Amino acid sequence: MVMINEFKRFAMRGNVIDLAVGVVIGTAFGKIVSALVEGIIMPLAGALTRGVDLSELALAVPGAGEPVEVRYGLFLQAALDFLIIAFAIFLTVRLINRLQTPPPVVVTAPEPPRELVLLEEIRDLLKK
Repeated sequence: MVMINEFKRFAMRGNVIDLAVGVVIGTAFGKIVSALVEGIIMPLAGALTRGVDLSELALAVPGAGEPVEVRYGLFLQAALDFLIIAFAIFLTVRLINRLQTPPPVVVTAPEPPRELVLLEEIRDLLKK
């Protein structure tokens, strides 16, 4: 029973809940970025490269019987996808950070102690 209560305290801590929300939002955002990459950016990149599909690139290496196909294009495609997704996330986070305005800093002098105020009043009265 002690372990169950300890687990409850752990699971209900703010950091764990924040992390869970972050994972869910991150997953949804990942789908949006993947759709952006697959549906918009990669077709445009394909048009610029005249239809070259990196994932199709391969190298035939002679093996013990049949040649082995090393599909290095899949790695290049995954690396390019990662760079595009990372850049899109960077731009989004940068935009969000710029939209967030920091709260105005209000600097107020602390009130002087009551004794100091009384002494200043006495000083002012003596000057008159």
